[in-house]
Amino acid sequence: MYGMLLESVQHFVQKEYGEDVWFEVLKISECKYNVFSTHQVYPDHIMADLARALESITSQSYDDFMTFFGRCFVRYFSNYGYDKTIKATGRSFTDFLENVDNIHSQFRLSYPKMKSPSMYLTEVDENGCVLVYRSIRQGFTHYLMGQLQEIAVSLFNLNLETKVLSSEMSEANGKKIRIVTFRLNFDNSQYMKMKIEKAAHLETTLLAPFPCDLLLRLFPFGILFNPAMVITGCGEKIIEVAGKGGKQKLLLKPITKYFRLRRPKGISFTWKNTFYLKSVMFEIELLRAEFLKTPSLECQSPKDEREIEIDGKSISPYSLRRDSQPGLKNILLKGKMQYLKDINAIIFLCSPVINDRNELPDLGLYLNDLNQHGLSKEMVLTGWQHSSKLELVFDKAEQRASELETNYALLDTWKRRGDDLLYSMIPKSVADHLRSGHSPLSTCQSFDSVTIMFCELVGFNSSTVQDAMELVSTMNAVFSCFDSLMDRFNVYKVETVGRIYMAVSGAPEKTDEHASNICDVSLCMVKHVDQLQIPSGTKVGVRIGIHSGPVVSGVVGIKVPRYCFFGDTVNTASRMQSTSEPGMIHISATTKSQLPEDKYKFQNRGVVKLKGKGEMETYWIHEINEEVIQLKE
Repeated sequence: MYGMLLESVQHFVQKEYGEDVWFEVLKISECKYNVFSTHQVYPDHIMADLARALESITSQSYDDFMTFFGRCFVRYFSNYGYDKTIKATGRSFTDFLENVDNIHSQFRLSYPKMKSPSMYLTEVDENGCVLVYRSIRQGFTHYLMGQLQEIAVSLFNLNLETKVLSSEMSEANGKKIRIVTFRLNFDNSQYMKMKIEKAAHLETTLLAPFPCDLLLRLFPFGILFNPAMVITGCGEKIIEVAGKGGKQKLLLKPITKYFRLRRPKGISFTWKNTFYLKSVMFEIELLRAEFLKTPSLECQSPKDEREIEIDGKSISPYSLRRDSQPGLKNILLKGKMQYLKDINAIIFLCSPVINDRNELPDLGLYLNDLNQHGLSKEMVLTGWQHSSKLELVFDKAEQRASELETNYALLDTWKRRGDDLLYSMIPKSVADHLRSGHSPLSTCQSFDSVTIMFCELVGFNSSTVQDAMELVSTMNAVFSCFDSLMDRFNVYKVETVGRIYMAVSGAPEKTDEHASNICDVSLCMVKHVDQLQIPSGTKVGVRIGIHSGPVVSGVVGIKVPRYCFFGDTVNTASRMQSTSEPGMIHISATTKSQLPEDKYKFQNRGVVKLKGKGEMETYWIHEINEEVIQLKE
């Protein structure tokens, strides 16, 4: 939404509730904007967040504040003179409601990224009317109610009561649309009186009926269609544009085949919408490419399929683009939908939108093709810049901006995925160090004391292909469980090699409790493996070895870099694991000396001979205080 809407909220909240409340609202809503710019576009959720923040610090509800925000906007835009635009739309409040879409269409020149709703009336009587509101925004029902109430009171001196009759979700052009039906109660006697007088005047005026084809001669670009959205009549210029056999191509064909709705935005091209929005200016695009598709194309030879005859010249359809060949650009038609009750049909009374005479050849039109009445020719001859062309430019710019925003969002998504992948191979602090421009050698670091753990899965083999597949599935389930435990205990997962899982505490983030962290997570790993339900039903066990001491770490490799640890401590921890037993945690005397005696229960295993290390006194660690496990989990 544009900043003007949020400016109005800020202005009147500060005015009626005070500066302190406004700053408290910004804090609670976590809004990063202290001020808003009129023509800057902001996320839609900001207004809802402000309303919820106000609800939390006052006695009023969220809906009350959204209604208040709607009133604020009407009071605020009067400073820009927009109240005069609303008053100029008609003599009554009902006239204004019937022309809301036209007002939005004009405002798009100043606010090209405006995502305006669409509104139309379905029932009108002396006590009010039924209004149907359609918007791609969610949660702005009470905001609209506040706007309508303030406009009725301030600009038309009416008391308005609003009631929601229904609210539902729909989909149009791939977008979700919120459709709300309101009953608006107000004094509508003046409008109904004028409507009755107008109808009486037409009844007392004796005019002879005339055929519909006269209308199509007066409006050579007009289109007549029935409730089934089938074309039943066309102006002579539309038939000329269709080319050879144009009447056969158009008549009794769906109007959506050759014409695309451009305005009003956010609605589908249906009979219901065109009937109820007949007071709104429509813009329909004539699709020239559809006329170039001949119905007997499948009966032609391969050579004929590749050629289309235009003005006596054979042109390949593969070279056709709207802007590549003279006379092939789509034609934009602008006008009004008029319902003809006698024949139960709608006629689109329109004229082509042309910027200047230089555009005529591209459209395949001439000056004498334009309506003989009105100002169409004068506009073209004087090079008048038609607002619809400007709107088309704005639409293209808005589409490019939307695509750019989507690409930026995708870029952020893939960047996060890349970061997650990088941080799975290298610790975040080390990765950020490398990103700042430092060489990989600068990541080498020595640690005086860390604790390293090796864990091996045991209890199954992979003698066949089926066993190997089962092994991979089981290892994935177990190691995923282990991964979820690492961050809880401030332990860094180094790597997995085959059935071996390696982890360390005390590096790269230093901590004095590295031995306790490793033992805590090891005990949890044993506990979780016993409780883990493997889909194949395989019973899995682990044997764990732990040792503490100094190490050196650094990033190794270029293609697939890894954060690795080196030193005798790593080798000793690996030997502790290989000499351990299933379901047991094997720790060295060095690790035991760094553990609190009252927290764990130890069992002296005695002297164990380790390959390459000789004889060492080692211990089993059996259990931990359950309260500690529950606290960390």
